[in-house]
Amino acid sequence: MAGKTVDLVPESDLSKISSHICPPPDDRSAMNELKLNTSFSDILRFAIPISFSILIPQINYIVNNIFLSRLGELELGTAGITGVYYLVFAVIGFGFNSGLQSLLSRSAGSEKRSDIGRLISQALRMILFTAVFGIAVTYLLAPFVLKSQVSSQEVLQSAIDFIRIRIFGLPFLYAYQVGNSFLISTNNTRFLVIGSVCEAATNILLDYAFIFGHFGFPAMGFNGAAWASVCAEAIGMAVVHSFLWYRRLPQTFSLLAFRRWDWASAWRIVDRSAPLIFQVLISIISWLLFYLWIEHLGQRALAISNTMRNVFGIFGVAIWALASTSNNMVSNLIGQERLDEVIPLIKKIGTLSFLISLPFCLILNLFPGYFFQIYHSSTGFTHDAIPVIRVVSLAILIMSQGAIWLNAISGTGLTRINLGIEILAVVVYVIYVFKVVQFEHYPLIWAWGSEFFYWGILFTFSWIFFNWYPWKLKYKK
Repeated sequence: MAGKTVDLVPESDLSKISSHICPPPDDRSAMNELKLNTSFSDILRFAIPISFSILIPQINYIVNNIFLSRLGELELGTAGITGVYYLVFAVIGFGFNSGLQSLLSRSAGSEKRSDIGRLISQALRMILFTAVFGIAVTYLLAPFVLKSQVSSQEVLQSAIDFIRIRIFGLPFLYAYQVGNSFLISTNNTRFLVIGSVCEAATNILLDYAFIFGHFGFPAMGFNGAAWASVCAEAIGMAVVHSFLWYRRLPQTFSLLAFRRWDWASAWRIVDRSAPLIFQVLISIISWLLFYLWIEHLGQRALAISNTMRNVFGIFGVAIWALASTSNNMVSNLIGQERLDEVIPLIKKIGTLSFLISLPFCLILNLFPGYFFQIYHSSTGFTHDAIPVIRVVSLAILIMSQGAIWLNAISGTGLTRINLGIEILAVVVYVIYVFKVVQFEHYPLIWAWGSEFFYWGILFTFSWIFFNWYPWKLKYKK
C-alpha cells in the first residue's frame, strides 16, 4: 500500500466544485454524479487522481530510503524489515477500506445517500479501536516475533527501536484511509492528491531534519525516519479531514446523524471487509517472512530486496490505482444493475494497466543501472541487483492483470472468493521461497522469481471466476 502540485482546483472553479460535491439533498442531477460510466475516459478520470495519491507516498518512501542509504547498507536493509512490519498493520486498514469502499460505491450507485454517512461514521469508530490494538500488539509481541527470525543482533535492536516509534502513526493512517474512501466512493477522487502532497512534503522535510540533524534538531539517525513518518501521517490525516469538513461532505451525507454504535452497519462492514483484511494480511505476512529469510543471505541481499520493494511501489502506482478503480467501478455498476457491462469494463481496465506497465518494464530492462544510482550504491551492489530488477520488471506485467481482476472480485462483494484465491497464491509463494532460500540457499534472483507464481495464480483464478462462475445470479431478481 503522483502530481507534484496541488493546483488542481483553480479559484474560478471553486463554486462549481462546491456545487458538485455538496448538492442539495433533493437535487436528482447531482445524485446522478455518484453513478459511474465505463468509457476509457471515465476510467482514466477516476484512476488518475488515485494514481496521484498513491505516487506521492511512493516518492516519499523512495526519498526516505535514499536518506537511509547514506547511513549505510545496515540501515537500508533494516528499513526493509521495519517497513514490511508496519505494512502488516497498514494493510489491515487497506483491507478494511477496500470492503468499505465496495459498500459505499454500491450505495452511491443505488443513490442511497444517508447509507454512506452511516457507514463512514461506524467505520471511523471501528478502525480507531483497531489502531489501539495494533499499538498494544507491537509493544507486547513484536520483539519476540522478530527475535525468533532475525539472526543479526544489530539489525534486531534497530528494528525493535524503530517500530516502537513508527507504530504510533497507525491511528492517523487509519483515519486518513477512511477519509480517502469517503472521497473515492462519492466520485471526488480529484481531491485525493491534497492530503498526499502535504503528507509527503512533511515527511521528506522532517526526514532531512531528524535523520541528519538540521534546522536545530538533533541527529536521530535511523529512528529519525520513524518520527518523521508519524508526524507526516498526522498532517496528512488532518488535511484530508479538514478538507472534508470545509467542503461540508459530512453534512451532505448526514454523517453527524449517526452518533451511536450501529451493530447492523458494523456487521455489514465486517462481513465485507474481514475476508479482504485476512487476504492482505496473509499476503503481507508472507512478504515479511520473505524479508526475514532474505536477511539470512546477508545485509546486501536484504538491501537489494528493499530497493526492489521500491520498484514495485513506484512502477506499480498505475496498476494499484486501476485496481482500486476496478473495485469501485464494478461495485458501482452492480449498484446500477448493469451486470452485463462488468466483464467488458474489467477488460478495458486490464488493457490500460498492461499498456501503461509495458513501457516501465522496457525502461527498467534497458537502463537498470540508472535506477540504483539514486541510492548512491556501489558498483558491486548495482552488479548484484541488476539481474533481480530484470525479474521484478517482468513480474510487474503479470501483476498488471492479476491486481485488476482480483480487485474486481472485491467489487462484486464476494470477498470470500478473494480470500480463497489469495490463500492459494500465498501457500505456493511461501513454499517456493522457503525451499529456494532456506533449504537450497539459491541466489537472490531465485527468491524474487516467486513473484511470477504469486501474480500468475491471482490472475488465472480471478479470470476463471468471472468467466466460469455464475456470479451474476446473486444480483438478478
